[in-house]
Amino acid sequence: MTEPFRAGYVAVVGYPNVGKSTLANRLLGAKISIVTSKPQTTRHRVLGIVNRPAYQMVLMDTPGLLTSAPNALDAAMMREIAETVAGADVLCVVAEPRPDMLGGPAALIERVRAAGRPAVLAINKVDGVARKETLLPLIERASKAFAWGAVVPISARDGANVEVLEAECAKLLPVSPPLYPGDQLSDRPERFFVAEIIREKIFKIFAEEVPYAAAVEIEDFSEREGRKDHIKAVIWVEKESQKGILIGRGGVALKRVGTEARAEIETFLERPVYLELTVHVKEKWRREGDFVRRLGYP
Repeated sequence: MTEPFRAGYVAVVGYPNVGKSTLANRLLGAKISIVTSKPQTTRHRVLGIVNRPAYQMVLMDTPGLLTSAPNALDAAMMREIAETVAGADVLCVVAEPRPDMLGGPAALIERVRAAGRPAVLAINKVDGVARKETLLPLIERASKAFAWGAVVPISARDGANVEVLEAECAKLLPVSPPLYPGDQLSDRPERFFVAEIIREKIFKIFAEEVPYAAAVEIEDFSEREGRKDHIKAVIWVEKESQKGILIGRGGVALKRVGTEARAEIETFLERPVYLELTVHVKEKWRREGDFVRRLGYP
């Protein structure tokens, strides 16, 4: 007898900068989430769909767990995590290979227990561990702390053991017909990914102050027959000084953002675009709940 088809939602959760987005992109075989060296770059739950002959795994990438939410944006991200976990069938918990990987200030292991969901632990970044035997005590400690479906050492960056992790998550999915069409990669519209690509370039190009205060809003996304698509995006920042940094002397900095973003957007959309960027200032926008919601946060 053949195994029944399985389908369900897998929430990828963990502390900031442990490689959740890199793992989600690796599982999908396509880039749907921002990946930078800076922590807390993911702000929205990003839904991507892994379609296999025996199962459909609907991935939900989440922001990194925070110890507190000092503004409306951080509060929205924490609500996003709570809603994602509540709606998940399986948790894929991503952690770094450290003795405190499940403890720490946000008490990750306590959140996993409270969720009451089947969970798999992915110990990521093992490619950076010089002595692999040091992983064994970590795996043993983690296995005693919680009844994981599996504990899998992986490297999301080079793909090591990611197929094993995927298989372990798939075993925990409920028996169900597919939840989405088999050729669908995500439920997000193109304009969402365009905004995320622009925001990723800001994170990669600028120093600490500007990226975390920046949000991208797509004002116009027009497909034009026989001509390049027109995309107009506003980059919101909180201070005039940040605007000056983003634009740069003679507009050089903003031009670099636009050039790098346009190249990736055209690859993503598989068609040429005309990208128009402007920078506006809205003081303390991260503290304004209405504005945060306008940008698509819950």
